[in-house]
Amino acid sequence: MNTAIIGLGNIDSQLAKNLTAGGENVIVADRTLAKAEKLATELGGKATPMPVADAISKSDVVVLAIYFDAIKDLLATYRGALAGKVIVDPSNPIAPDEKGGFKKTIPADQSSGQLIAALLPEGAELVKAFGTLGAVSLASGVNRSPERAVLFYATDYPEAGSAVARLITASGFSPVRVGGLDQSIRIEVGGDLHEFGKLGKLVSAQEAEALV
Repeated sequence: MNTAIIGLGNIDSQLAKNLTAGGENVIVADRTLAKAEKLATELGGKATPMPVADAISKSDVVVLAIYFDAIKDLLATYRGALAGKVIVDPSNPIAPDEKGGFKKTIPADQSSGQLIAALLPEGAELVKAFGTLGAVSLASGVNRSPERAVLFYATDYPEAGSAVARLITASGFSPVRVGGLDQSIRIEVGGDLHEFGKLGKLVSAQEAEALV
């Protein structure tokens, strides 16, 4: 299974680092190839830099680690190439507010997971994952002992969910499914299972059982 990470911000670069440290081969891509090449050099032989179009065509799982609005544009541009892929959405539709915090950029009762799912080409299967922790926690919480920390995910597709759960495990966390995509809002910023929401911290699988 080939995994591509599109977009290389702080969270996404840390995800690539965690996956390669866990033995996964990943394709890294960004708007500028130089940025992907720089990260691949830092990560060693298990990361391959590619232009976005090539990364999508050569992968089975595509992690859209870019802003919510940019995801919508990318889906329109590469619609044909994304058909039949497992699409991972870690996005959080937020923007700075006037008080120094953040606010949702979509209605409070909507989730980016469900909105993105509605835009996918036929045959593509969405998994909401890898967006429940910030970059600091993705770095500090990896391979935590004696109990691993959890990364939650949501999907309507069992096989796609299993593929992403395997990636979560390889990245040094325990995968916990919260339900279908109608539960995506719970694992986005402000949700009850997000680090920057009601949950407010890393939790173990045993702690997560009481929450899901």
